This record gives sequence, C-alpha cells and structure tokens, in this order.
Amino acid sequence: MMVTDEPKMDVDEVPMAVDGIEDISTETLAQYYQRLFPFSVFYQWLNYKAPAPTSLFTHREFSFTINDGIYLRYQSFKDGDELHREVQRLAPSKIDIGAVFTAQPRNAKSLQPGAFRPVAKELVFDVDMTDYDDVRTCCQGGSICKLCWRFMIVAMHVVDRALREDFGFEKLMWVYSGRRGVHCWVCDERARALDDAGRKAVAKYLSMVRGGAEQSRKVNLSQRQAAHPHVTRSMNIIEEYFEDILLVDQEILLTQERWTKILAALPDEELRKSLDAQWSKHPDRSSVEKWSEMIDAVDRRASKRGAKFGLASFERDMMLQLTYPRLDENVTTHLNHLLKSPFCVHPKTGRVCTPIASDCFDSFDPFQAPTLGQLLRELNSGSSDSTSLAEYVNTFSSFVDTLLPVQDAKPSQVPSLEF
Repeated sequence: MMVTDEPKMDVDEVPMAVDGIEDISTETLAQYYQRLFPFSVFYQWLNYKAPAPTSLFTHREFSFTINDGIYLRYQSFKDGDELHREVQRLAPSKIDIGAVFTAQPRNAKSLQPGAFRPVAKELVFDVDMTDYDDVRTCCQGGSICKLCWRFMIVAMHVVDRALREDFGFEKLMWVYSGRRGVHCWVCDERARALDDAGRKAVAKYLSMVRGGAEQSRKVNLSQRQAAHPHVTRSMNIIEEYFEDILLVDQEILLTQERWTKILAALPDEELRKSLDAQWSKHPDRSSVEKWSEMIDAVDRRASKRGAKFGLASFERDMMLQLTYPRLDENVTTHLNHLLKSPFCVHPKTGRVCTPIASDCFDSFDPFQAPTLGQLLRELNSGSSDSTSLAEYVNTFSSFVDTLLPVQDAKPSQVPSLEF
C-alpha cells in the first residue's frame, strides 16, 4: 500500500472559511459598532468598575486601523461615551489595546522626553496556530480546522492552570483571535503592575519548547526539572490529549517524511536506522502502532544504556515538544505591546473575536464564532439581544462582574523554574 503525505481531514472538518469577508466594509462595521459592540461592559472592564473615569481608562492607549491600513496610535478618551462616539465615527477595521501611561496618550507629542511612559497593562498571552506548523499535518499557515484547533484547547488548559495555581492569578479572560489562535488577558491588579522584567520572567516560566527548525530535540529536561509541579501538571493534561491529537488526528508517523522528523530527535543513531527500516517495510501501519513500537524500543535500549544518553526521558520530552503551548513571548514581555481588542471583527475571516469561558475550552468551536454578515442579517430579523453575539457578551459581562475596583493582591512573586 502506497502511503502519501497528504493532510488527513474528515469531510466535516474543513479549513477556516472566509465567507464573511465580503460583508466587511466601513458601512457594515459602522452598523456593528452602533448596534452590537458592547461598549458599556467594555468601558467597565478597562475602567475596572470605578464609578467615575480613572487614569486606568483615560490614560490608556487605543489604536485604530482604518481605511485599509491607516494606523492611528496613541488615541485616548475621557470616558466610555467619547470612545463610543469616536469608534462609531471612524468604524475601524481593528482596535488594539495598549498600556496605561503616565499621561493621556493623545497628549504624548506635547510632553517632555521621559515624561510619557507605560506604567500598567494586563498581562497578556498570544498563542498562534502558525507556531505549530512543524507539528500539524492537516493545515498550514493561516488555515485551521477542527483537528488542529485541539492544540489551542491544550494550550488554554495548560496556561490557565499554571497562571492560577503557580502564580495565584484569578482574573483571566480568554479570547478567540478571530482566525487562528487565542489570547489571554490576566486582569489581576498585581499582574497589571508587572514591569517588563516581571513579564519576561512569567513568559520564560511558561516557555518549554526552545530551538529553531534546524533543532530536532527542543525539550530536554533534567530529572529535577521534570519533577517540577508545572511540568508534572502539564504532562497530566497532555497525556489526556496526546494520542488523539498527534497520533490519530495528525498522524505524525504516517509517512517517512513525517517519521524522519521524529526519529531525528532520538539520541541513538542505531535505533533511528532500525526503526526507519522497520517502518519502511510496513509504511501503512498507523501512527499509534509506530509510536508504541518506538517507545518500546527506546525503553529496551534505555534499560541497557542508562539515562545518560537521554533515552529514558525521550517519550516525556517528545510529548511536551509536540503538544506543549507555544507562546509568542514578545506579546507578553513588553508592557507597551498592543493586542487586538475583544469583539473586533477579524479582517481575514469576518469573525468576531469572542471571549471563551474558562469552563468551555473543550466545547468552544471557532467555526461557530459569529461573522459580521451573519450578525447583521440576524439584526434585520430581531433585536441585538437575539443575535449569535449575545452569549459571548454574557460571557464577557460575567467576567467583568468578577473584577474588583480596589487592590486585590500583594506584589507579584514569580515562582522559580530553572530551565
């Protein structure tokens, strides 16, 4: 049987559709902002429920993209109503949220050098599917399907648990990016107060897969590192999903081209050649069978040669390498880095960037996130409360209800994980 390296995809699992793009225009965006965007709750979020506007809102940078690429940075507003009016007037194709500064960003050009600097922002994380292109076989680039979306499910579980259990953060909001990834906004006061060094330390703590495309083995933990609670917890989560995602859905050992990438990480040339020859004779065997054969062979060799050759930890390290979250560290580490706002309409898909409830990671379906055209058609036959956006606004409102307008924690302490 000839096995080719064609992407595996069920008939009901197709790449992310872009049928909502034709509905995006200045006019339709203006209708969306006028009738659907949840400005009231949005203002409560960024003003942290204070009864009157505070510097948390008035000194916050907003950035608007208008007219196919004109980029307006350092926009700021005295209150939520002013923001609402300006967004309706401009109908931006994208809204980005930046840091809280020492002064109102719109006055930045008139200030003395050094007087205008960022002082606070939510701790944010960005997981993008393109960073899994060396692992996923169903899609590449900007495309996603239900098969590879499961990488995002694992990422949300792992990062959410670490932020809550290792750092003690409580106010976490996950948001679908509208196309191929997810964002996390950590809104605890001590998270917002972290400087660049603190943010970098958190990002480093949560980063485990290191190395470029030329490096075969990108996770190589010592016995002490592997015993860290974050690693053992992450492995417990990954073990629940690994076989279904990597071996069944992605079939990472289906063809010689694919299994060669995995075998390259084996620190034993004789074993690599033996497995390659074995699988070349029986290429039609499933990835589940090949993985089992590989691990059995590794275990036998490790029992003879000991752990010093990296064989004893091979299975664990490869499972982490293939499945552990891949964060865009630049988004997290810089206080003044902009991030796309929740409830934007993604220009490549027409889908709204919708919040994801923390108890809905597994059930959230990016293909069900409403498109701009869909919402406007629903508006024509009902009210804003009856559109597909209503459930996501409720999720957002429920999250904002948990926020406190007062100090909610002591200064952040970053746990130690000496990778």
